[in-house]
Amino acid sequence: MSEKAKLILEGKEYELPVVIGTENEKAIDISKLLETTGYITLDTGFKNTGSTKSAITFLDGDNGILWYRGYPIEQLSEYASFLEVAYLVIYGELPTQKELDYFQRSISHHTLVHEDMKRFYEAYPTGAHPMGVLSSMIASMSTFYPESQNPNRPFKDIELTMHRLIAKMATLAAQANKVSVGHPIMYPKNSYSYTQNFLHMMFALPTADYEIDPVVDDALNKLLILHADHEQNCSTSTVRIVGSSQSNLYSSISAGIAALWGPLHGGANQAVIEMLERIKNDGGDVQKWVDKAKDKNDSFRLMGFGHRVYKNFDPRAKIIKKACDDVLNRLGIHDPVLDIAKQLEEVALKDPYFIERKLYPNVDFYSGIIYRAIGIPTEMFTVMFALGRLPGWIAQWKEMIEHGEPIGRPRQVYTGSTKRDYVPIPKRG
Repeated sequence: MSEKAKLILEGKEYELPVVIGTENEKAIDISKLLETTGYITLDTGFKNTGSTKSAITFLDGDNGILWYRGYPIEQLSEYASFLEVAYLVIYGELPTQKELDYFQRSISHHTLVHEDMKRFYEAYPTGAHPMGVLSSMIASMSTFYPESQNPNRPFKDIELTMHRLIAKMATLAAQANKVSVGHPIMYPKNSYSYTQNFLHMMFALPTADYEIDPVVDDALNKLLILHADHEQNCSTSTVRIVGSSQSNLYSSISAGIAALWGPLHGGANQAVIEMLERIKNDGGDVQKWVDKAKDKNDSFRLMGFGHRVYKNFDPRAKIIKKACDDVLNRLGIHDPVLDIAKQLEEVALKDPYFIERKLYPNVDFYSGIIYRAIGIPTEMFTVMFALGRLPGWIAQWKEMIEHGEPIGRPRQVYTGSTKRDYVPIPKRG
């Protein structure tokens, strides 16, 4: 017999179904609550509300667990390529060699973007944030591929849109950076791997090729994998709710990019570097700023420490810390901002105040350091996050469409004025 939850309202008892996930996650199904009781639930920010059933990502914040399709993030980041993980997340299983070869060829075949899209960059003001540019460029892709505007097409057509997105988003992201610094756009070189190609388009010049360091390439591959999906977060929920209206995949992903842009979400790694530069510009006294963070009467807080989901440690941070150390050691960079970062890391890992509150360096802290070390501009950090998260957004959109989920339509508890009559403004004279 399946479990039931009992709810008593106005002296009447109601039974609600209990849903249990494969890892024993339990939920009370309230999908018919309004219909049967006349009540809705109030859950500001949806922190206790499951919006869907999903087979993509399992996350256990208390125990520091992150799995994609059942595979531990530690194993995937150690042994897999980003495109292999993208295939896993989207299709549900790791690819065979034949399937991976096809997937890689398809991505390589679609890396070029329409030449007319280059004109769009000319309309953006100097210094335009690349997240705003990327979001609008992705949305505009639906106008270049009008057949993509119907989400009820055969899967092979939708699959083509997915492959185009993965291929072209890397190109558009790199082009946005080139335009922002006034450099000529570099076309993709499809003999490279996905991450190598991105580094080439970001840093090569017509007069000077970019030598790809394998340590840097490996770190970028790991970073993209670590960001590939993360359950029903703000941007992922945005992609699903926009897609639930049967909006096309391009516009749904564009909305996800906009949601990711915020400093409370994907913009956190940019905020880390901005904080470190603020400390440097103040003289570099790390202890002064640590004391400010400890002072409950001071509004300052350290960015890149702790996590709202992971209560003990962020498994992604443990992985990327080693890659961060490898990159810094390999490149031999002497940067006062990165020196401050290492000092803060040491404090957080040893100071009882941070240890007791579980304010450990998270993935945003280390990713920001790596991106700065390899020369990626600070405003591109969130773009890098979006590039990694793209397979997850695609997989979540695909799952929602396949499940035939209804259009998202949250309820509210109205707290405004009661009914009142309109009184016209008296006419003068």
